[in-house]
Amino acid sequence: MENVRTLNGAADASVVAEQMEVGLQRREMLKILGGLGVGSAVFGRALAARAEDEAMVTKEMIKQAEWVAGLEFTDDERELMLEGMNEALGEYSRLRAVELANDVPPALSFYPSSPLEGGAATGRGAIGMTESAAPQRGSSDEDLAFAPVTELAALLRTRQVSSVELTRICLDRLRRFDPVLKCVISLTEELSLKQAQRADREIAAGRYRGPLHGVPWGAKDLLAVPGYRTTWGAKPYEDQVRTDKSAVVSRLEEAGAVLLAKLSVGALAWGDVWYGGTTKNPWNPEQGSSGCE
Repeated sequence: MENVRTLNGAADASVVAEQMEVGLQRREMLKILGGLGVGSAVFGRALAARAEDEAMVTKEMIKQAEWVAGLEFTDDERELMLEGMNEALGEYSRLRAVELANDVPPALSFYPSSPLEGGAATGRGAIGMTESAAPQRGSSDEDLAFAPVTELAALLRTRQVSSVELTRICLDRLRRFDPVLKCVISLTEELSLKQAQRADREIAAGRYRGPLHGVPWGAKDLLAVPGYRTTWGAKPYEDQVRTDKSAVVSRLEEAGAVLLAKLSVGALAWGDVWYGGTTKNPWNPEQGSSGCE
């Protein structure tokens, strides 16, 4: 009964708080929790209620909020939350300390090009690509794996290497090194081989699309690809499959690039820790891919 009263008390406090004019710290906490993707709205409300009169979030607050929301985290996960939440709290406080008058308009447009006379922006331009002379193909698969895109494009264009061959080399390396690096969420092998075969047919027929034609690439798992999971690196979305296709994926597909895999991303693009582990620096596997402290 004591647990039931505690639960009801926390829920009632959350409802009352939502109906009242919320304070600065409450708004900050809910935004931070939403950005981190921690649990549900119930968890966020429970933790915000506990933090109402405190200067910072503690692990004890997180534990109590877990019970209310029916969630359970490890001490390592709580420690990771604490660092991010309290760091973001300070950042939000600094942002809100900046005085903005009501007549300051929001930033609705961005023009990266030089303005013309009268303030009008120039239109979008085009980028021209020059084709480099084809180098001699290296003697090993590793030479191809580390070759820059400019060289790979020339080798593919001159058919010294096929897209299928290059794709198989890259898929093999992903399988071999991912157990250590934790860098792949989903291999898109079936799709990649179809795209590579198509690229080889088109290049052989003289329908060359440009310097990305037949070149393998990997998409961060923030980008949606129909038929494959788009997890955002977060446990609640581990099985999410979206029907839409990211604009980046569509444009690279139009350029003839070959998608090898959906690559790991820290949970909701936060750091290098995702639900499958910590993505490692390939030059120093003792270190996370985001760098050292």
